[in-house]
Amino acid sequence: MASHSRRRPLRERRTALVLAVAVAAVGVLLSLVMALRPDSEPNAVRAAAEPAAGNRSSAPAATPAQKAKPSPKQKQKPKPKPSKASPTPTATTPSARPSPTGPPRSSPRPASGTAPLAGRIQPQATYKGVATHYDAADGDGACLYGPSPDLMVAAMNHTDYETSKACGAHILVRAANGASVTVRITNECPLPCAPGQLDLSKEAFAKLAGLSAGRIPITWSLLSPSTSDTVSIRYKTGSSRHWCGIQALGHRNPLARLEVKTGSGWSRLTRTEYNYFLSPGGTGCGGALRLTDIYGEQLTVDGITIRPDAVQPTRVQFARH
Repeated sequence: MASHSRRRPLRERRTALVLAVAVAAVGVLLSLVMALRPDSEPNAVRAAAEPAAGNRSSAPAATPAQKAKPSPKQKQKPKPKPSKASPTPTATTPSARPSPTGPPRSSPRPASGTAPLAGRIQPQATYKGVATHYDAADGDGACLYGPSPDLMVAAMNHTDYETSKACGAHILVRAANGASVTVRITNECPLPCAPGQLDLSKEAFAKLAGLSAGRIPITWSLLSPSTSDTVSIRYKTGSSRHWCGIQALGHRNPLARLEVKTGSGWSRLTRTEYNYFLSPGGTGCGGALRLTDIYGEQLTVDGITIRPDAVQPTRVQFARH
């Protein structure tokens, strides 16, 4: 028996072939459409389109958002924790300032407040130096205060004397053996007295050591003493309304400024090495005065007439610190 043939008729084969070609064409067309879409570009195609690593100058610049976005492989550095700021000490040389051994001069203890107008000698600081002694006679000296009621006085070294700014300062002096004495600055110890050095009256030096010692190591600091006295004013010899020199005496704290009242306000006078404030043209002579201590406290004095060489008391005094 003859077997049935497995071949399909020619018309059927042609139809199947046309369908196959059509399906293949649709597939190719879909592949081309997908290939041309930027968001579906195959990795291989994108890699071939990108410039080489050494030729990126023509590549478009990255946007800020792209720059800010870290790479998945890059570890972000932890943000540093804020640290408490600490004051930076001011560097000084031994020849420019006495060496403080207590609180730094830039950080006075808040209990006594600050002294914005202080010069070289700062409150709440302890200075190192040496003590020598001299014959103080009646206690007068370069500050031109006149005879002292006691001889617990001292001459400040030239550097720390600071154009008479140390005049009238009360200083607590301590020796290595524990002895101490309080003196008032009424004089200047000229060079070669070194910064930190005090030349004490013989009477004051004897409170610390025998006079035969001659020179001993000390520490010293500024005081704001208790007192019932008030400030006094004195005009210098030759003063008039055309020229005058004015001096303050008996102030509890070191004096920083002396001003005279003028028609346009207060005028600051220049301080001399002999502890008088001068008005060369007579401005403010015989008028109201304003005194300012190193802590910034101001005292106004009225009614002081020009009476050369006369000590005229006031009713005011600086506060204790």
